Amino acid sequence: MITLNELVCLIIFFSGFAVPEEKYSSKFDNIDYEEVLRSDRLLKHYANCLLDKGSCPPEGAELKRILPDALETDCAKCSEGQKRGAKRVIQFLVINKPDTWEQLMAKYDPNGEFKEKYEREWLNED
Repeated sequence: MITLNELVCLIIFFSGFAVPEEKYSSKFDNIDYEEVLRSDRLLKHYANCLLDKGSCPPEGAELKRILPDALETDCAKCSEGQKRGAKRVIQFLVINKPDTWEQLMAKYDPNGEFKEKYEREWLNED
């Protein structure tokens, strides 16, 4: 039987191995999403990047890299600002650019696993 002293030592020992929750990089958190959404040229450039139809700016390449994981984990590694930005972009695309939204979902959610969830949850919120 383990003693209380041994248990405390084990807890202290294993707590040293606790890994802090990993978050996505914040280096592109200052992107003005509204500016991108107001500009058809910029929006098309980012969409083409994500759809492998054009070159990617650094922040687009980073988004392209993390997007599958963010969809699968419900943006668990996103900061609050990243979640707000993602929600705003999804709302905009679904309402104003449905063809672009459908192309992105065909690529990143071919089984429709996430599309319904994000549309249902994020379109019904402010």
